Amino acid sequence: MIDSKKRKRWRKWLLCAGLGLVVIAVSGCQTITFYSQAIRGQYQIFAHEKSTDQLVANQETPDQLRHRLELLSSLRTFAAEELKLPVDGHYRKYVDVHRPYVVWNVEAAPEFSLEPKSWWYPVLGRLDYRGYFSKEGAGKYAAMLRKKGYDVYVGGVEAYSTLGWFKDPILNTFIFDPDPDLAETIFHELGHQRVFARGNTDFNEAFATTVGQEGARRWLQKKNDQAALEKYAAEQRRTSDFVQLIARTRQKLENLYGDQRNAEGKLKASKARPISDVNELRRRKELIYAELQADYQALKKSWGGNNEYDQWFSREVNNAKLNSVAAYYDLVPGFERLLQLSGGDLEKFYNEAERLSKMKKKERQQRLRTLADGAPEKITAQTR
Repeated sequence: MIDSKKRKRWRKWLLCAGLGLVVIAVSGCQTITFYSQAIRGQYQIFAHEKSTDQLVANQETPDQLRHRLELLSSLRTFAAEELKLPVDGHYRKYVDVHRPYVVWNVEAAPEFSLEPKSWWYPVLGRLDYRGYFSKEGAGKYAAMLRKKGYDVYVGGVEAYSTLGWFKDPILNTFIFDPDPDLAETIFHELGHQRVFARGNTDFNEAFATTVGQEGARRWLQKKNDQAALEKYAAEQRRTSDFVQLIARTRQKLENLYGDQRNAEGKLKASKARPISDVNELRRRKELIYAELQADYQALKKSWGGNNEYDQWFSREVNNAKLNSVAAYYDLVPGFERLLQLSGGDLEKFYNEAERLSKMKKKERQQRLRTLADGAPEKITAQTR
């Protein structure tokens, strides 16, 4: 007779296989290859899960890992009790994937537009990235897109949410991050469990980013660690400066390309560019990116030489890479205003965000942008 642990793994594998059958029924060979690696990658994580309770109790567990697992246990408690997040059975298992990132996301945009390429997924809808469980797989797909003329960005990801389909495990890719970063990661991913809008990357990531940052601040306040709180606040100010720098560069490029926003607030490539000469367009694009590098050096000086974003700028910066920042932060000001209007009441904030998630995408985006502009608004929905 199969023991309970094996039965759980078998059910998970059947669910993955079921998803694979759906994909095979509606997709071509390339998509089948993509989902095959996704199913294998996810199952490999399931197959190597270890109970955190057993690891903490095991005398052979390295002290550093034991202490981090104990810290994460306290973060789970804080998330459930103070942040009202659906912790359930998440982060009760640990997996070492023996690599620095669990997945690598591929993002793409045309050479002369900031309109992101999107992909359709069962259940999730259209999203602006494609994830691979191996750097090699992501690299091969990225190379194919580059041959088609796209600007492409491949970025490593430390954590992701399965949106409640499975119980998300703790991974070696993020468990050893500094305490505030670890807290923000956990609260961010649990935020996805609380509110998710199908097919809307910008909404989902901005909501989870807001939850993660607010949660980390409240956790540090609860610990009464003023030094850590001030350091985290300084990091957030630098992040805000960086995001604004990227937003200004994106605006310059939008004007150059002639991109326009549709009714849903998404950028769309123009059919008639302001500049028809491709060589001139490419020259001006390169100038804007050179200005970005120079502006970053000036920004670093205002930070006293802090170099935490050097690595980001050390690799090629292109349209797709700028989009990867916008996806996480463009709508954050709207969510921060929504939290403020909720009086800091997280339950009310979540309910308002959930109400937004059920709106048509056009109305949802417009509401968040209106909130970001600081227009007087009132919370009308009652806490359910």
